[in-house]
Amino acid sequence: MKMCIIYWSGTGNTEAMANLICEGAVSAGADVTLKEVSSAAVSDITDADIAVFGCPAMGDEILEEDEFEPFMNTVTSMLNGKKIGLFGSYDWGDGEWMRIWESDVKKAGAVLLKEGLIINLEPAGDDVELCREFGKEIAGM
Repeated sequence: MKMCIIYWSGTGNTEAMANLICEGAVSAGADVTLKEVSSAAVSDITDADIAVFGCPAMGDEILEEDEFEPFMNTVTSMLNGKKIGLFGSYDWGDGEWMRIWESDVKKAGAVLLKEGLIINLEPAGDDVELCREFGKEIAGM
């Protein structure tokens, strides 16, 4: 099974999550492509069985606006029927950005495999295993 993980990270927290999710997916037997959004292509998504997107909450709990949100706007029309997962880190708030993001991808027809994974700041302690398990579970779906 082919999986792509595409993320944006400003502080390294979401990147750390992406790497741990990748570890979990690989341990479950997935063939994973891991890319920062700046180097991602539409073909990364169309060629994958599962697409996993990661972006932290920014400002008023929104997606990063310069690179990640434009990329999502470009690929949203391709998500109909596509199995996806969402993740990201946050510093404050209650996860509103993730709930909005989940709603948006569902409206686009995506098959959201799990509730989006959110981690406060960088993954540490139990959060490390949560990220790996997220990758394993999605790879098994």
